Amino acid sequence: WEPLPLSPFAMQKAETLLRDRWSCLGCHQLGDGGGRIGPRLDGIVHRLRPEYVRALIHDPVTLAPGTIMPGSFEQSDRLDLIASFLLQRDAPWTGSETVTGTPDPLSPDTTPGAATYLAQCAPCHGVRGAGDGFNAPFLPVMPTAHADSAAMSLRPDDTLYDGIHAGGWILGKSHLMPGFGASLTDREKRELVQYMRTLCRCQGPAWSRDGRGAR
Repeated sequence: WEPLPLSPFAMQKAETLLRDRWSCLGCHQLGDGGGRIGPRLDGIVHRLRPEYVRALIHDPVTLAPGTIMPGSFEQSDRLDLIASFLLQRDAPWTGSETVTGTPDPLSPDTTPGAATYLAQCAPCHGVRGAGDGFNAPFLPVMPTAHADSAAMSLRPDDTLYDGIHAGGWILGKSHLMPGFGASLTDREKRELVQYMRTLCRCQGPAWSRDGRGAR
């Protein structure tokens, strides 16, 4: 794979997608903005091969086992656009910043969904679901506090499942919350919903409960 030659309009379109529509900058820094979970996106042309960048955006788990970066359901032409933009963006590679305030390792929790929550959700939502993860200060909107029983009791399990699967935008929330539909199994997403219920010590609205859990 080789980067596409992009016009100034296409470069602007790609940057708009990254800043206003896609979730990449919830975890990655670009310029002065963005999260601090993943490596900086500036200057990647100086350190990564083009075909690797394109493949990583599409299917990160295959190329980097253990990563929490979710796979993408985006159309192939949009993946080409974003990869080409990042490789052609005129910015130096300055390394990633050291982040302070990361939590100490916790004792293993065998509760279903706990390990997935700590890996995928806690960097933003906090290890106890208080919305205070180490990445939260770098986001324009405070992450949802999954331990807030008053707020969480208003949300059906299906709503929580949809947010995990498709990301914040599907719920009218921040687009910087990524969707994990391409990376987590249906069972893992169900277990995450139930684990969130242990954090808030609450259930969804009575009208939404049918005894079968998240669907």
